[in-house]
Amino acid sequence: MADSQSNARLRADAGAPTTGVIHVRTRLTADFTVVANALAQRRGSAVTVGVAVYILSLPSGTPVTIAALCAHFTEGEILISRALRELEAAGYLERRRERMPSGQIRTRTYFYDVPGGTPQPDPDGPPDPPRPRKPSAAGQAPAVSAARESSSVALAEADPQAVAVLASLRHVDPRLVLSEREAVRLAPAVTAWLAAGVAPAQITRTLTAGLPDRFLTRPAGLLAFRLRETPLPAPPPPEPVGRPAVPPFQTCDGCDRAFRAPQPGRCRDCRDHHRAGELLLAAG
Repeated sequence: MADSQSNARLRADAGAPTTGVIHVRTRLTADFTVVANALAQRRGSAVTVGVAVYILSLPSGTPVTIAALCAHFTEGEILISRALRELEAAGYLERRRERMPSGQIRTRTYFYDVPGGTPQPDPDGPPDPPRPRKPSAAGQAPAVSAARESSSVALAEADPQAVAVLASLRHVDPRLVLSEREAVRLAPAVTAWLAAGVAPAQITRTLTAGLPDRFLTRPAGLLAFRLRETPLPAPPPPEPVGRPAVPPFQTCDGCDRAFRAPQPGRCRDCRDHHRAGELLLAAG
């Protein structure tokens, strides 16, 4: 167990600020990681900062693939891959394809404490890692490959509600982890369901109910099949147009003929005849 020594005196008169955070410093002699303030205080996504600090804390040689990071964090593949892209664009992370002594080509991942800084040899890692590419004048590393850029653009143009439904599936079944490309490909079908009036919760139940114990294909293939083969619900029937109330039948007090009226009385002919007689009497 590492020894620790407190460097702060917990006293009200020790010059502590009256507002904001009060640091209680502890001198660590083991199991700690040095993180530059530029990274720890980086504006933007907290997921990006958290992924970066986690990678910095790992020994060299530890896998940092998207699958490995998703197994550690509760965030899904979409957020984790987005964080890695941001770190790569900022110059903290670099992926290089290198030829091994056996002749095989492998992708090696390098993570830098300071983008553009001089690499320091790591006793636990490979010797002399390559120097990162110099960031551009705007402070960003060169753009990622065209495939990654097109994937990001496609995700930005996809229906956000449909993407959110797809991303939430892993909370129901952890096996339903989708890549950005898969989410973009499935989003239009989910959008059609939403436009048909199906609630997001109902879509989630339809896609996750009765899944097999073992997937014989990628989860995206299974979800695509269900979205394609499950019939959309029929649109709700149109509301009936209201009809005016029909007055009941009444028996005329003058001629006993049946006629429709709200209240008993005389029919129209009898009313007209009675009115004509009254006019004749008035004229005579």
